Amino acid sequence: MRVRITYDCDVLVIGGGIVGLSTAYAITRAAPGTRVTVLEKEPGPARHQTGRNSGVIHSGIYYRPGSLKARYAVRGAAEMVKFCTEYGIPHAVTGKLIVATDRAELPRLHALVQRGRENGIPVRELGGPQIAEYEPEVRGLAAIHVGTTGICDFVAVARQLAHGSGAEIRYGTRVVRVDRRPERGVAVLTAAGDVVRGRVLVNCAGLQCDEIARLTGDDPDMRIVPFRGEYYELARPELVRGLIYPVPDPAFPFLGVHLTRGIDGGVHVGPNAVPALAREGYGWGTVRPRELGSTLAWPGSWRIARRHWRYGAGELRRSLSKTAFTDAVGRLLPGVCEDDLVPTAAGVRAQAVLRDGTLVDDFLIREGARTVHVLNAPSPAATASLPIGREVARRALSAL
Repeated sequence: MRVRITYDCDVLVIGGGIVGLSTAYAITRAAPGTRVTVLEKEPGPARHQTGRNSGVIHSGIYYRPGSLKARYAVRGAAEMVKFCTEYGIPHAVTGKLIVATDRAELPRLHALVQRGRENGIPVRELGGPQIAEYEPEVRGLAAIHVGTTGICDFVAVARQLAHGSGAEIRYGTRVVRVDRRPERGVAVLTAAGDVVRGRVLVNCAGLQCDEIARLTGDDPDMRIVPFRGEYYELARPELVRGLIYPVPDPAFPFLGVHLTRGIDGGVHVGPNAVPALAREGYGWGTVRPRELGSTLAWPGSWRIARRHWRYGAGELRRSLSKTAFTDAVGRLLPGVCEDDLVPTAAGVRAQAVLRDGTLVDDFLIREGARTVHVLNAPSPAATASLPIGREVARRALSAL
């Protein structure tokens, strides 16, 4: 006797950040009539990585040519500007400076010029005196100007994606159990005791994505190690016209302390990158022993610590000492002082780490039976969210 199952939806998306909502939007655009339900544990969209970043539409200059990050960021930046224009979402294409303040950084700056050209991004090389054309208060030996970088309100983008998708969005709905049966589909139990059934599950849970993958029975063979990024607001925003970045260290996925004039006219300064003591540990006072224990039990966490302890010590020092943080900013902006920096909300980066301690440096999307897992989507995922959403949607619809 064949059992007839009543499905609540065709595709069940876990996670209401910008990637999850972009996926829902892409599914209903590609296959009208497909029933999509999004489950988000917070009371509204984009409460974590999406809503706690610096709002930058990245150009794609940093990323390895041919990688998903490079392809999707370049394409996504142009699409994001078009999307914001179409729906009246605040945005601006400001361009940005990447500034070398030390001779040792000059080879890395020149390598970025080459990488930008390989990725199809127009860049302008500047000598030290030319920097003042863009940022009069900035001092450096050389810089590059990247004209396609911009800023926008990613939370407003997420809201528009939710609205435009036509999906059923259930906020305040935390998933506690997943029953996946390859011949039938998936059933999800929520903290409220409800059961939601779908034919295919898409995991866009961000900081919790590895946990959700394990609930489905798939071994992601990675762990999310949360890194908190702490920000300040610049009390004298007139010191900065646009976006100012240091030359990043290619050994790390973090871009270093930078200055970003947002769409509200304020200037964000940061972030640093320190280990968080909880998946959503936005301050040193937030400690969740089970989550911290999971991070410490993962062999990759210790291998990162051994390999990069010097870098980590510098980041920790800048977290605990405002003077040290101010010194880091002062390399780019000599006129800044401690009183200019006002603490503001922090963010947490969901960084996938492999067992051998490798920091996953590209977007990571894996499939299981009736499941698609987005397992690494930190910055520039907001910029690249529209292409990422289409790729995840393609895989989900194939699984149907």
